[in-house]
Amino acid sequence: MPEPVESVGAASRLETVCFHCGLPVPQGIALTVEVEGRPEPTCCHGCQAVAKAIVDGGLADFYRHRTATARRPSDGMSLQRRRLELYDREDVQRSFVRNEPDQVRETSLIIEGIVCAACVWLSERHVSALPGVLEFRVNMSTHRAVVRWNDTQIHLSRILEAVTEIGYAAHPFEPGRHEARLKDERAAGLRRLAIAGLGTMQVMMLAVAMYAGDYHGMDETTRRFLRWTSALIAVPVLAYAGFPFLRNAWRNLKSRWLGMDVPVSLAIVLAFTASVWATLSNQGEVYFDSVTMFIFFLLTARFLEMSARHRAGRVTDELLRIMPATATRIGRNGDDVVAVAELVPGDTIRVSPGETIATDGQVVAGRSSANESLITGESLPVPKCGGDSVIGGSVNVDSPLEVRVERVGADTLLSAIVRLLDRAQSEKPRIAALADRVAGWFVLSVLILAAAVAAWWWQRSPADALWVTLSVLVVTCPCALSLATPAAITAATGALTRMGVLITRGHALETLARATHVVFDKTGTLTCGRLQVTRVVPLADVSERQCLALSAALEQGSEHPVARAILEAAGSNESAAVEIVNTPGSGVQGRVDGARYRLGTAAFADPNGRSDIQDPAGAWVLLCGEHGPLARIYLRDSIRPDAAESIRDLRRLGLHPVLLSGDRCEVVESVAQELGIDEFRGRVSPQEKLRFVRSLQEAGGTVAMVGDGINDAPVLAGAHVSVAMGSGTQLAQSTADMVLLSERLDRFADGVRVARKSGRVIRQNLTWALAYNALALPLAASGWIRPWMAAIGMSLSSLLVVLNSLRLRPAANEDQATAMPLPETGERREVLS
Repeated sequence: MPEPVESVGAASRLETVCFHCGLPVPQGIALTVEVEGRPEPTCCHGCQAVAKAIVDGGLADFYRHRTATARRPSDGMSLQRRRLELYDREDVQRSFVRNEPDQVRETSLIIEGIVCAACVWLSERHVSALPGVLEFRVNMSTHRAVVRWNDTQIHLSRILEAVTEIGYAAHPFEPGRHEARLKDERAAGLRRLAIAGLGTMQVMMLAVAMYAGDYHGMDETTRRFLRWTSALIAVPVLAYAGFPFLRNAWRNLKSRWLGMDVPVSLAIVLAFTASVWATLSNQGEVYFDSVTMFIFFLLTARFLEMSARHRAGRVTDELLRIMPATATRIGRNGDDVVAVAELVPGDTIRVSPGETIATDGQVVAGRSSANESLITGESLPVPKCGGDSVIGGSVNVDSPLEVRVERVGADTLLSAIVRLLDRAQSEKPRIAALADRVAGWFVLSVLILAAAVAAWWWQRSPADALWVTLSVLVVTCPCALSLATPAAITAATGALTRMGVLITRGHALETLARATHVVFDKTGTLTCGRLQVTRVVPLADVSERQCLALSAALEQGSEHPVARAILEAAGSNESAAVEIVNTPGSGVQGRVDGARYRLGTAAFADPNGRSDIQDPAGAWVLLCGEHGPLARIYLRDSIRPDAAESIRDLRRLGLHPVLLSGDRCEVVESVAQELGIDEFRGRVSPQEKLRFVRSLQEAGGTVAMVGDGINDAPVLAGAHVSVAMGSGTQLAQSTADMVLLSERLDRFADGVRVARKSGRVIRQNLTWALAYNALALPLAASGWIRPWMAAIGMSLSSLLVVLNSLRLRPAANEDQATAMPLPETGERREVLS
């Protein structure tokens, strides 16, 4: 923090310097800004404004990390630009920007002011055209944008400024700030809705009185009074409640793009202008009741859409909110509570029972279990002990743990999940892209048609021309068409994420719904990817338990898969080996209680003997003592407990399962027979897997490939839709279209069901939107629909699309069922959306 400096002069007095720029504060200036609860002096209104903008933007850390004072506003740079430039600093970016090789960076932004597909199209087109911007996608439902850029060509501040240039506001996504923005958005929506509702009720009462006066008679003075009163009430409704429509329409027109607020605003302005003219001239009809009803019903629809959007995007918010703000770091001088943002890889943190694990890491001390249900969808706590990985955001359940920090900030698994989820929701399937293009041209067609309708009615019935034209403009607003696809995709991806199925590509749902074949890898996919001891065959006068104890003593401290399987089978073991010598690829030898033992391949363990017995369905190792073989220990990669039922479930859905593996043919055949898979192949290389998938595709099949994401990269990329088994490291670099976070195969069948249901919902939404416009347009053009009826119809049409999309979300009790076991039995209740 800047300190008062001593100036040299006759008085040798202490002179106060500006907290922001470091220059002396002139005498008589008493301007301050509150930073971290303390008033700090500033030298001018410009420095005060910039400092306040920094603090209000949640960037007070800038003053802690800066190495030099800032420049004064008089340098010619606007306050807005100076504020945006703060986001270019690496110390500020650390908490929300992910760095990639070659100076490529990625982050999530919140775009304020998005109301329709036209807004998304405009912002994506404008920002993507900037040199150095590699990718810019906006999720209409959550108003979040994913941006990737080359920092050597363009800085983040320029991207934010480009968004501002077209009339929107952009800032980095921060969970706390985002939640506050959602609350402000809801509060503002309620205020506008209240003003519009009160105004509509008052104007409608006056309108009823004027309509009654047409039948029963009313003197001209009273009629004029009622008209002027209606006009005065309609002004705040239009100026305040209707301002968002007018602002959005003006922004679209300046950008030479026709959004859905253009016809709505045109109708509102025309009706209000005509009504004011009729009031001033005391002739013609007034439509103040229609103006206020337009705005009220439109705001009602927007508010309900906003509430549905907030609810649909709640999954991502829940994931981000579970991260704690502080952690207990273990240091040389004891424990210290620090901000999570201050943790670096290599730190060790202490996690108490019931506490949320602050970041990804590895357990270095302690034994407990972690609840990962919010992240992976797995209901039961996962045991954790020394050497096990833990996920930031999971909850330590039983006992204290000491965790070594491995990944922080944007590199954590939770951040990777949020990035992939954002990418999936912002990428557009073919049907969504088509709907967006149609919506833009549809608005232009509506405006042309409205002009033609106005001309036709003006020639035949000038008195009716205005209200018929207003009805056409309002009733055909393509709100429902623009909402049809993004609302369904957001709801479906949110539902699947709760189940532990992460959609990472926008086309995945659409493609998975059409899948005809499912190709499985074996190791790590249908099997658990870790060996288990299946049988111990003694070859001398020694028990199975003694053989396992001796083998475990030799394997103590080894991380080899065979060693882990033997240690797990042996359980607690008091024996310890000394003089251990490990021969990679062959085995291990050492002394236990003074006697020498060897464990490994037959050639290594018994070099002078002979053992040619093999198990066609697994592998085995030989334990030998000083006097010859003691036992054969058989091992096998265990099949996932839910694999068989998952295969049967997929068959019931009409999918044809295929097993391809690089393992021995006899092992592959054994697994296929146990799971009921008719078509299988062993000894298949990744290239041969890809050729097999291509042959299915050439035969007309739509192929989904399920693999572990490591050695299956070529075939995962070649399939129509790829599914990877989830793990932290793989997920962060995943190129698959879907990831099974919980590694439960039964969730894949759930994903197929939700994908098919989402396809039906999208088709229903689009069919309804197009059918509604096809029916309402001729009725409005022929004069059968009054303006107030048009406003109600358009609002109900949009609301119906949103509510239909929300059917993809599981009910509240089902949400809980996916995340929590039943209290007494611990059984899961399946969620089949």
